[in-house]
Amino acid sequence: MTFPSQPEQLTTNWLSKALNKQIDDFRVELFGAGAGIIGQVTRVHLNTPTGAETIIAKFPSPSPDNRAVAATYDMYGREVGFYRDVASSVSLRVPDCYHSAYNASSLDFIILMEDLRDMRIGDQVAGCSHRDAQMVVEGIAKLAASSWESTANLVSHNNPGQRDGMTGGFNVGWPVVNEQFAHLIPSAALNIGDQIPAAVPGLLETLCTPPISISHADVRLDNIFFGSDEIALVDWQSVCTSAPEQDLAYFITQSLASEVRNSEDWVQIYHDHLLNLGITNYSLAQCRERYVTAALYLVCYATIISGTLDLANERGRALGETLFGNAMSSLTELDAFSLL
Repeated sequence: MTFPSQPEQLTTNWLSKALNKQIDDFRVELFGAGAGIIGQVTRVHLNTPTGAETIIAKFPSPSPDNRAVAATYDMYGREVGFYRDVASSVSLRVPDCYHSAYNASSLDFIILMEDLRDMRIGDQVAGCSHRDAQMVVEGIAKLAASSWESTANLVSHNNPGQRDGMTGGFNVGWPVVNEQFAHLIPSAALNIGDQIPAAVPGLLETLCTPPISISHADVRLDNIFFGSDEIALVDWQSVCTSAPEQDLAYFITQSLASEVRNSEDWVQIYHDHLLNLGITNYSLAQCRERYVTAALYLVCYATIISGTLDLANERGRALGETLFGNAMSSLTELDAFSLL
């Protein structure tokens, strides 16, 4: 089956077939800087015989560098597979998927999904409130509890591509962040350029030793929509199985400003949610230990995003600086570098 792999390739005929209803006309709204890094996200305004409506259409990134990152981790295939096979089983709101297609040879894909216009999207650079953080922690606890010891057909986060991608990406990104964001690197982190790549295999092994759950693996504010009392997660390109604390550590250590991050014992709150959701054979001590391990490992994410991706705009640079700055200060507070 052929399908549009760029917004300009959409047609009324193809949309009508994909959505199984008559589309009389449409226009594509391109989102501004910050909406999508690995994929290109658009809003499609549809005119139908019954009225106007909108959907979200997602395509591959137009950036060759970003598509190369997607290929390394099979990100396009993972997201299409998640919506097709897994989304209906998780206890967390995700957009309804109306149509998806993927070509593994060309890395082309398209996903047509629900437009969450009734919800408010987060902003990685602006940060979030205490109340927003509470909703996210509760939401990712629901995801973990509903998929505890999951047997879903998902790749383990501890796989050769992930290991090699993290070590290789870190090695490329670390000199860049040393040059661009030197003011954010504490003295305890000055030597991690040599230490982190060697530690990645062991950190991944620890994180992916049971118990595991489904991990979104990219829980940052730009991928979170907020309702009045719930969140929805989008951008499932990194979905995998891993330690339940991976999503928690990524969100707390790289999305929260210090005043919100330090306002609560978020690990305790997360563990309390797990208990309330029926995960009663998992100790708080183990949860805390794996949280620190995940936080240390995830410095690779901040380094790769800040140092290697195509973020050639003002908002993109601010995103990288926010992620990296939050990670460095969080790891210092946790004394996580001592694990090395």
